[in-house]
Amino acid sequence: MRTLIKGGTLVNEGKTQKASILIEDGDISAILPAGQHPDASSDETVDASGCFVLPGIIDAHVHFREPGLTEKADIDTESRAAAAGGVTTYFDMPNCVPQTTTLEALEEKFQLAARKSHVNYAFFFGATNDNVDLFPQLPADHIPGIKLFMGSSTGNMLVDGDAQLRRIFASAAPLPLMAHCEDTGIINRNMAAAKQAWGDDPPVNLHAMIRSEEACLASTRKAVELAKEYGTRLHVAHVSTAEELELFSRYEVRGTRYEDSTSADSNLVPRTSNLVPRVTAEACVGHLYFTMLDHERLGARIKVNPAIKSPVDQFMLRQALTDGRIAVVGTDHAPHLLSQKEGGCARAASGMPMIQFSLVTMLELVDEKVLTLSRLVELMAHNPARLFGVQRRGFLRPGYRADIVVVRPHSPWTVTPECVESRCGWSPVEGHTYQWRVERTLCNGHTVYADGTVDAAYIGESVLFHHADDPQL
Repeated sequence: MRTLIKGGTLVNEGKTQKASILIEDGDISAILPAGQHPDASSDETVDASGCFVLPGIIDAHVHFREPGLTEKADIDTESRAAAAGGVTTYFDMPNCVPQTTTLEALEEKFQLAARKSHVNYAFFFGATNDNVDLFPQLPADHIPGIKLFMGSSTGNMLVDGDAQLRRIFASAAPLPLMAHCEDTGIINRNMAAAKQAWGDDPPVNLHAMIRSEEACLASTRKAVELAKEYGTRLHVAHVSTAEELELFSRYEVRGTRYEDSTSADSNLVPRTSNLVPRVTAEACVGHLYFTMLDHERLGARIKVNPAIKSPVDQFMLRQALTDGRIAVVGTDHAPHLLSQKEGGCARAASGMPMIQFSLVTMLELVDEKVLTLSRLVELMAHNPARLFGVQRRGFLRPGYRADIVVVRPHSPWTVTPECVESRCGWSPVEGHTYQWRVERTLCNGHTVYADGTVDAAYIGESVLFHHADDPQL
């Protein structure tokens, strides 16, 4: 099967160019500059005139709720939402039922995805207080890493004892360790004080005060210190505060590393390096797009953990997208039924569905000059592939799998409940009009989404990884 995508503007590896992409049997076989034509006819031709052609988005942080929580969502419905949003690969988190903390539970999720996932998939293994001995048995070439909850979670997945944390940080290699960082003691004290003042279910607009900046900073600082002590490849999930950003070095894309100089003006000094930093940070679309003030109009629909913070925090997170302190943008896609989002800080469930709208939301930030289109591609495709060692995905390169999204600017449309693919049936961006549209999503060379329709018969592939000790940018 030969497919030609022609007439579009490719955005890839810091370059923007008019070019065509030739796909053969699911792989990119050639990138043809404008004016150059393939030497043989194609079975399918996609006219991308007026569109931008990007590598498929890799969302390294989702909760698809299967197994065990499928009244909210499942792999079928959420991978449909991914395809409709231009996401061709996702990494799913382990806090489902049963939790993905045993080899048997991990294998069950792979079997489910092999039957139900409409885009490419991988699954994090969850760390607990007593499963470190399983780490050497994990299929390292099939999983992105180990997920650690250093903050409130369910069951045995909360790990905050010093001895247990040290064992995990010391034993994770060669796998990256992805950490949710919030200090449970600080949160519990804040919640107790809020309940004393406001009753059993404090108003949701206090959520950022309960799951506070102090709680985030204390836990993230501890994680970074442990990573440095043990040489662990640490990736901190959903950084939400300006203070946390100061814990991360500044890295520019494509191998130029930036470190604070010792001069009085603290200018950034470039140093050539091809090594991925040992400690990196993720920002999530919700923290970049909303602020705590939006609780007034959206209530618990934007209640997430860690909490969405102040406009100042949002501003600094946006700055960090381009100065290198944020390496990856994900969603923390976490659907709940609307009935489960009722209430305040204590009762309303935390989490919101965003995977279908993550790319168009970030493209809106491109229009607002928060970041460039090339930087968006770095944060949402190239860097997830680099940091987690994804094989043959994340770039538009000959020999790579043809994971591609075609997006059209100046094509307004409004989000309605009817267009939401997630089983939960709602979105915090309902009623918003976007100026960018996902025209087509190709997964392994197959059109899995076009003209508003997901090809539900298509099944994606299990992602392969290479976890080098010092991965290359």
